[in-house]
Amino acid sequence: MTHTILLVEDDKKISMALSLRLQSMGYHVDSAADAVYAMNAAVRCQPAVILLDINLPGGSGFVVADRLRASSQLCTTPIIFTTASKDPALQQKASSYASSAFLEKPFQAAQLSDLLDRFAA
Repeated sequence: MTHTILLVEDDKKISMALSLRLQSMGYHVDSAADAVYAMNAAVRCQPAVILLDINLPGGSGFVVADRLRASSQLCTTPIIFTTASKDPALQQKASSYASSAFLEKPFQAAQLSDLLDRFAA
C-alpha cells in the first residue's frame, strides 16, 4: 500500500525537490503552498503524514496544526514540522503537539526517511 504524504511548503524549489525525494521513496505526494489550502488538501487526501513548513503565507504552520488537531478526521495524523529558522522556541512549540517531529532545514534525506518510517508505518 502506498502512503500519501501531504507536503505543505511555499517555496516552489523546495517543494519540487521534496516531492521528487518522497516519490522516489515510494510515497504518493499531495501538495499545498499555503495555510489555507493545507487544510483543504488534508481533508481531501487523508494523508498518512503531513510535512508542514512553519512559515507559510495565509497563516503559520502552527495555525494549520491547531486546525488539524481540532478535526475529528485528522486529529491523530502525524505532523513533521519543518523550518529554516534557528529559533529554539519554534522547535519547543512543535514538540508540544502529539504525534509530531521537527526538522530544521536543510535536513538530510536520511533524517526525513527515519521519521517517515516511524510515522507512516
